[in-house]
Amino acid sequence: MIKLVTKNKNKWVVTSAWPYVNAIPHLGNLIGSTLSADVFARFLRMKGDEVVFVSGSDSHGTPISIEAKKLNVPAEELAFKYHNIIKDLHEKWQISFDNYTITHNPIHIEFVKKMYLDIQKNGYILEKEIESLYCKQDDLFLPDRFVEGICPHCNFEDARGDQCDNCQRLLTPLDLIKPKCAVCGHTPTIKKTKHWYLDLPKLQDRLKNLIEENEIIPANARQMCLNSIAEGLPERAITRDLEWGIPAPFENAEDKTIYVWFEAVLGYITAVKEWAEKLINDPDKFNYFWNDPTTKTVFFIGKDNIIFHLIVFPALLLAYNDNKKESEKLVLPYNVSSTEWLMYENQKFSKSRGIGIWIDEALELAPLDYWRFSLVYNRMEKSDASFLWSEFDNNNKILNDVIGNFIHRSMTFINKQFNNKIPEKIEPDEVDKAFILKITSISKKVGDLLEKFELRKALREIVNFGRDGNVYLNEKAPWHLIKKNKKAAGYVFNLCAQASYALAVLLSPFIPGTSEKILSYLNTSKLSELIWDSISENSLKAGHFIKKPEPLFQKLDIEEIKQKYEQLKEGKPNEGEKEIISYDEFKKLDIRVALVEKVEKVPKADKLYNLSIDLGTEKRTLVAGLAEHYKIEDLQGKKIVVLTNLEPRKLKGILSKGMLLAAVENDKVSILILDRDLPPGARIE
Repeated sequence: MIKLVTKNKNKWVVTSAWPYVNAIPHLGNLIGSTLSADVFARFLRMKGDEVVFVSGSDSHGTPISIEAKKLNVPAEELAFKYHNIIKDLHEKWQISFDNYTITHNPIHIEFVKKMYLDIQKNGYILEKEIESLYCKQDDLFLPDRFVEGICPHCNFEDARGDQCDNCQRLLTPLDLIKPKCAVCGHTPTIKKTKHWYLDLPKLQDRLKNLIEENEIIPANARQMCLNSIAEGLPERAITRDLEWGIPAPFENAEDKTIYVWFEAVLGYITAVKEWAEKLINDPDKFNYFWNDPTTKTVFFIGKDNIIFHLIVFPALLLAYNDNKKESEKLVLPYNVSSTEWLMYENQKFSKSRGIGIWIDEALELAPLDYWRFSLVYNRMEKSDASFLWSEFDNNNKILNDVIGNFIHRSMTFINKQFNNKIPEKIEPDEVDKAFILKITSISKKVGDLLEKFELRKALREIVNFGRDGNVYLNEKAPWHLIKKNKKAAGYVFNLCAQASYALAVLLSPFIPGTSEKILSYLNTSKLSELIWDSISENSLKAGHFIKKPEPLFQKLDIEEIKQKYEQLKEGKPNEGEKEIISYDEFKKLDIRVALVEKVEKVPKADKLYNLSIDLGTEKRTLVAGLAEHYKIEDLQGKKIVVLTNLEPRKLKGILSKGMLLAAVENDKVSILILDRDLPPGARIE
């Protein structure tokens, strides 16, 4: 996908954060990294710049190790399973990677090992014996995400042993208050072990200068990093006591692996190396990009990854570049484009609690371009934001009523009144001239915003341009003008055709599928041939044949989509968040006998029943997806088994207080019933 162009064009390595392979990404993960990077990479290619766009699956993180231990499967097997799923989903989302790889590959592993030996040779690696948390229950040292507890800085209760998601501080497992093992939940003990450290204090001043001198990085990211540096950067452990990962190359480190964050960030380098050597069979292209100081490297990430990309990664590059020839030095970051967090209806995404939309689910609910448009239109560039169904509905109306309406009415009129041919030009009046100016200036206006990484503003400018088209049409009223002056009416639609072409170009990085449709109706360039600066008042010549258009968008029934979403959540297992619990945790489950007193169908939900149940000391409402499997009379009066101390959840507006237990195999559901008559409220242990 790379374009070789004139020497005046820029060279770019565009990257997005590597998703952990223990679970499918959700919408927040996508817009926070991958989708934003895709928009930017597509724009650069259209400008004619040389671009290689890479990312991949982070296979060595502690989440996959924890998940594999819980499921009792090999970590490598689980990593590749999820990698293939995520890679396929990125293709369905039309993410235009030049290489989407995985960290568990020979090129990455060997490069990482060699790079750390070079860094050690340059004097930036220390060896220390330390005290570390150790779980006797699992016979396991507990690095990073193997430990959970309370943040010592902000008292956030779900902090991890590498970082607090609330205040973004880097942590060590020993920093946590009330630490517990993430695998079994037991309190760990302290045990001595040996590790290798990156001497960040030695690099601190150079990192500070690097960040202060970079005017491109966002203000929030700059300040966060400068605050961390002002507090004093600690030496950070490079190695971990883990079986799964890249073996540490240091002498006497046979039982150690490289800490995931100290090798995953190097994947941005090795993904380009793999692309050059394996995918285009031109190994020199790796040096052409990564060893050229004029190459601009850009990293699209969420705000929780800022420290690793603006302190840890540049530190590794600086340490590696020492004593290297200029032609061998790796280029330092040009920009880290970070977003804030996306929530779901003002709640944090949580697969275990059924809160949020995952990227596989989204494609089952609405067409792709509706999602791509809506996510970028509300991109979290300055503050946290929330996905709201009301906003999704409104954004789709914008697509349909502003852009779709303008293009369809313009092309339909040309089809009916001018025999599918672009009408002739005439001398423009003042209204025409004002619209021509908007057509000829829009690509620069949007392009300038994209070059400043303001994707949200850029897309909103495109929408405003679509509105300008509708205003122009209404002001000129060619449906009346044609009765008096057909040439003048024709010129209106000549300009509307030029504006439609402009919209195809402008929308291409954001919603390429829609852009392709517009180009097809206009009977002109292919998507891959579009050039950003090709927009003018003469993009389409008079007499050019266009095709009969069809509506670009359809009005979505948001209530129907929300209902489908709820049904999807009811019938879908929480893949990737299965959990093995200890006996102590099992005893916390309050499972009781309940008498079903009344059963009613839930309106507008074919699968759901509303059950009124008696638990002896209290009565509750329970919503269960049994309507396809049991008649009302089959359930009424039955004694069932219910988990009663589960967090209440609203389904179709009804607060369900508990969960009915049932066995499920394929499509068959069988509720659990008793072989002896026990009173309502009897506890099951």
